Amino acid sequence: MTISEEKGCKHPEKEIRAVHDEKTIRVYQAYSDEIANSAVKHHTFVSPPFKLTRMTWIKPSFLWMMYRAGWSYKDKNQKRILAIDITREGFQWALQNSCLSSHHGGTQAAEDWQTVKEHSPVRIQWDPERDIYLNRLDYRSIQIGLSGEAVERYCRDWIDSITDITELARQIKADVDAKNLDAARALLPREESFQIPSGLALRIGLTKA
Repeated sequence: MTISEEKGCKHPEKEIRAVHDEKTIRVYQAYSDEIANSAVKHHTFVSPPFKLTRMTWIKPSFLWMMYRAGWSYKDKNQKRILAIDITREGFQWALQNSCLSSHHGGTQAAEDWQTVKEHSPVRIQWDPERDIYLNRLDYRSIQIGLSGEAVERYCRDWIDSITDITELARQIKADVDAKNLDAARALLPREESFQIPSGLALRIGLTKA
């Protein structure tokens, strides 16, 4: 089960939680049949049908992805759930070359933030984490938007494997709907805290100056 589902577990307001090991970290995306089939076949995203010119958002939180895609039932463009294992080096490059998607004050002036944003190929958002019913929780999970050079690096260098987990997502939803919560939680990916250097944490709004 995910760490967020552990009873009595306390979380900081913002934290990167993910399935990860010494080499890779897992992120999730949802796509149409056409893009998903191509990605699984080629072990990466290729254009066409994937559009390298668009910003693409990767999400380490499984339950936030389920919220966004409605367990794969939301619409035809999000009907296939993909688990993408990417290199830790690639993930950290994304964070190092990122900018928060909106200005949150602190020691950085709005003008300085706007300048950094214009030259950063990666956007960072912190959105409320979700529970197994997809209700919002009182702590946040990271969403990472890749554009330009970041998308190219993602597709060319970072992806280690792509797994279609649509049926897993649907089975968990079926168990939740049937109130078989122990069975549902047993199928959830186990997401654990992903540690990054303090300077990088400050850059992405994980800690305050």
